[in-house]
Amino acid sequence: MAAAPEPEAAPAGVVAGDDESVPAAAEVRPAPISESESASEPQLEARPVPAAVGGRNRLRAAMWPPRVSRGQLVVALLLFSLGLALAIQVRSTNDHDQLRGARQEDLVRILDELDSRQQRLQQEKAQLEQSMAQLENSSNQAKEAQEQTRKKSTELGVLAGTVKATGPGIVLTVDDPQGQVKADMLLDTLQELRAAGAEAIQINDVRVVVNTFFTDAQGGGVQIDGKKVSQPYRFTVVGNPQDLTPALNIPGGVVRTLESHQARATIAEQQKIVVDALTELRTPQYAKPAAK
Repeated sequence: MAAAPEPEAAPAGVVAGDDESVPAAAEVRPAPISESESASEPQLEARPVPAAVGGRNRLRAAMWPPRVSRGQLVVALLLFSLGLALAIQVRSTNDHDQLRGARQEDLVRILDELDSRQQRLQQEKAQLEQSMAQLENSSNQAKEAQEQTRKKSTELGVLAGTVKATGPGIVLTVDDPQGQVKADMLLDTLQELRAAGAEAIQINDVRVVVNTFFTDAQGGGVQIDGKKVSQPYRFTVVGNPQDLTPALNIPGGVVRTLESHQARATIAEQQKIVVDALTELRTPQYAKPAAK
């Protein structure tokens, strides 16, 4: 049996493979550079290569500072406006819910009171416009101005408590046999009367003015402007009875509060009420007329 022929040795620089011969990687040596070439070509400085930015740094760089487009800004403003409108609507609905439990007659009284206030404001506006027209059209403007000044002085005297007042109104009498009525209850009653359009008020023999104050007296009772007032407390009020009486009788109002403290409140409407208690005109200590 003949021996198999030995494989021929691969030439230098060739690696023997199964299918084809692949040249082996030859050692690469840089060619020598002459002195003239090295002098003519500029030397390149080696620069440090920045490290690769990590995923967290790339995420932070993409999110901050925030980039807001015009469309996103418009959408944000629309959402803010919608939320504000919804909040106002919810608040208005809550205000209406407070009146849902009231009876029909109570709602009618409240509506009548609001209508009366509006009518009073309209009348006051008409009077001021009439006074201005009289001053502008009067041939003797000085005399007309003097007459209107006199009238205005009398009106201010009624408000200041230096002039007697008369007209239609009510008399509110508060009996307090248990001594449960305090100064704050009388103050609430006064505020309710003022809100209903009372123009002149006196309690027993004390005239109520803008700086009237209430305090609880030692040993019981109430002091008004530092003067002891004994019960029954009698409110003499000049104003429209159709406005004053419903204002005191509203649910949770003055009459209900007084009755809850074992006091009794009675209201008498009269066509002629006289408020004759007067007070001394006080000169303000700190307040001065402001320059226009």
